Amino acid sequence: MDHSTLEREIHIEAPPEVVFDVVSNPEHVREWWPDEAEYPAEPGGAGRIAFGGNWVGFTVVDATPPKLFSFRWTHAEGETATQDNSFLVVFELEPTATGTRLRMTETGFRERGWDEAKIAAEYADHVSGWDHFLPRIPATTAKAGARQ
Repeated sequence: MDHSTLEREIHIEAPPEVVFDVVSNPEHVREWWPDEAEYPAEPGGAGRIAFGGNWVGFTVVDATPPKLFSFRWTHAEGETATQDNSFLVVFELEPTATGTRLRMTETGFRERGWDEAKIAAEYADHVSGWDHFLPRIPATTAKAGARQ
């Protein structure tokens, strides 16, 4: 297995504008992914997210409503995010007849300078994580859409 790019795709029965808000706005993101999220949802916006009290850096790379949201994460707090110290996650949103196709890719496993065992372990951990968290987006989107 290559372990260089993790890819997932889901369909969400909501318009791209609502889905974009759910995958970019920290208020909604913490409903489906981390325990805490603090960052401005704009390009260059630096902040942090936490799982179980463990904070990591989070930097928005691109925010093009309602089509694209990308960020780097897992770099040490206070460090500038680079390809050598963080993962890059890209959410691409495409309207469909019944909602939105959300395509997620995550890269950065090979760029960190880890040996093959560490790369495989990190990749497997992220596969497990995204397989758990991405299916939570439709329910969060339904709640967010109902509040609009």
